[in-house]
Amino acid sequence: MPNTSPLGELIRQAYEARGWGPTKLARELGIAEGRGPDGLDRQSVRRWVAGGRTPKYWLPYLIGVLDLDPVLLAAAQCAGSETAPADTVASVVELGRSDVLRRNLLAASSAYALSALGLPDPEGMQRRVNRAGAVRVGTGEVDAVRAMTRGLGDAAAELGGGHARHLVVRYLTEDVARWLNGTYNETTGRALYSATSQLVHLAGWMAQDEGNQGMAQQYYGHAHALAAEAGDPESSATALRGLAVQAIDLGPKFAAVALRLSERCVQEARTIDDPRAVSYYQTTLADAAALDGDRRTAGLALAASQTAIERDPGRPPGESWASHFSIGRWAHHSGMILARLGDLDSAVEHLEQALDIHGLDRRRSRAIVLADLGKVRLRQGDLDEALATWTEFLDCADGVRSVKIGEAAEDMSARLDRYRGVAEADALVRRAEHRVARG
Repeated sequence: MPNTSPLGELIRQAYEARGWGPTKLARELGIAEGRGPDGLDRQSVRRWVAGGRTPKYWLPYLIGVLDLDPVLLAAAQCAGSETAPADTVASVVELGRSDVLRRNLLAASSAYALSALGLPDPEGMQRRVNRAGAVRVGTGEVDAVRAMTRGLGDAAAELGGGHARHLVVRYLTEDVARWLNGTYNETTGRALYSATSQLVHLAGWMAQDEGNQGMAQQYYGHAHALAAEAGDPESSATALRGLAVQAIDLGPKFAAVALRLSERCVQEARTIDDPRAVSYYQTTLADAAALDGDRRTAGLALAASQTAIERDPGRPPGESWASHFSIGRWAHHSGMILARLGDLDSAVEHLEQALDIHGLDRRRSRAIVLADLGKVRLRQGDLDEALATWTEFLDCADGVRSVKIGEAAEDMSARLDRYRGVAEADALVRRAEHRVARG
């Protein structure tokens, strides 16, 4: 009997962690593939584990059924070979393929979030330069990735991450993957990695907005690695910011992780001179510090973010995420940081500026600001203004698929529970019921 292969050992560990044996795994794979519980025999599983056969056809189903980590999977596939070690491209493509098949949600992990701070493979992109590939890649393919990211991102910003995330993932695995594995020079390779980093970041943002925190975390980590290997500090810092914001949203138990990630985000962006980007990252650091109870760091970072955003020359935003950080978005984030710090009057002023002066006309964004403003108004003791604001929130949120909208509706309903018997409050709670149920 051959020795257990690295891939076979990974499969064995994954099914044993669930308390399964080869028979149970074979049954689950048969169901997932569509043949039914008898569609695969247990001897096939045992041969995979022993290294006697490689599960090429069944690998996507193994990824989905066992939630195999793409990084570990790529490493196991390359272990013991004389080829290049597992790289970011192989890992991110496997992540996308597993996302297509996965039916369950993954939990976010502080350990995984911090692991993204590890130095990516500095030679990853160079190893792929001028390799023999099926397609030759040039600026046209890079421009296509950027255009698709922009178009799909605009739709997600308007309608929420729950809309069309499968399109982003399939574009990554079916089109972009061919180009990443194609033939290109170093300049094109860096541009392609950078553009792909933004696409992968979008997939993470959409997964997070859909409520799949663990999947979002993995996409953000891969976006960071791609950007670092491309030598793109802005996209790298933005991916770390995605991880930091996710940790902030997960609450106080992730406060230390959020603070460390946001600090590293600011460090990665130290060579960037775009004031919008600087404000983007400093605002995140202020938010994380406020969550962690560090008022001094929060105040310094918030002041730095304001100084930077006030230097915004007003140029049209570029391709990057950070270049879209407008003064309206800054006003929203700053308002909620001030609310976290207890300055409710200043918080209301900033949130109203975000809505009335600076626009924020994206439906999803505007709905979230309205939900936040209603919460702060209620904390001030102004029930009438809170009810009016939350009414506008539900109007604006109609048709938007975002877990943040569902969470905001749930938060509103919980806060209005003490006002049972007030007709306007009862009506809002009834209206919000379907939002709470589906997000």
